[in-house]
Amino acid sequence: MVKPTRVTNSIRSLRFAHGEMTQADLADRIGVTRQTIIAIEQGRYSPSLEVAFQIARVFQVPLDDVFQYPGADE
Repeated sequence: MVKPTRVTNSIRSLRFAHGEMTQADLADRIGVTRQTIIAIEQGRYSPSLEVAFQIARVFQVPLDDVFQYPGADE
């Protein structure tokens, strides 16, 4: 049986690496609610591709520095 994989993210650590940016700060910068950022960080919600790119742009990093897909390198 194949175990399902989940997309993980580094948003929390990126927020702290960028001057302890709050979830509300990030939400304001990309035009979503704080609750959306919380859900994405906790892996309960996968953002649209557009939102994912906006998050990466805020942190000025490639998309795969923000989101990881386990087993993608296998």
